[in-house]
Amino acid sequence: MELVALVTLIALIEYFIFGMLVGQARGTYDVPAPAMTGHPVFERYVRAHLNTLEHLIIFLPAMWLFAHYVSAGWAALLGLVFIAGRFLYFRGYIVEASQRAAGFATSMIAQGLLVIGAFFGVLADLF
Repeated sequence: MELVALVTLIALIEYFIFGMLVGQARGTYDVPAPAMTGHPVFERYVRAHLNTLEHLIIFLPAMWLFAHYVSAGWAALLGLVFIAGRFLYFRGYIVEASQRAAGFATSMIAQGLLVIGAFFGVLADLF
């Protein structure tokens, strides 16, 4: 479970860094707080950051449930794939919104496997 805890921390650090990059973009593109719109590149930073938050809400409990009911090692590995996918998503989205697809697919596949695996792991434990 220590590996899953480490992956959790890496995911949180990644999200924190994404937030710092949004703040930096706010200054670079002269978008004063609390505005969430302005320069198109700034808006892509904000959207990529918020989309990552939306997925963390699913990813984190799914990874921990998968670790408990299926395999901690596989949960940690899928967690790292999710983190890599989020990095690719964020980087691609900043360059051009259409370039986010590969990162989105990577993180969604990892996240989906965690959710489905956790679901069947819980069912197997119940019956």
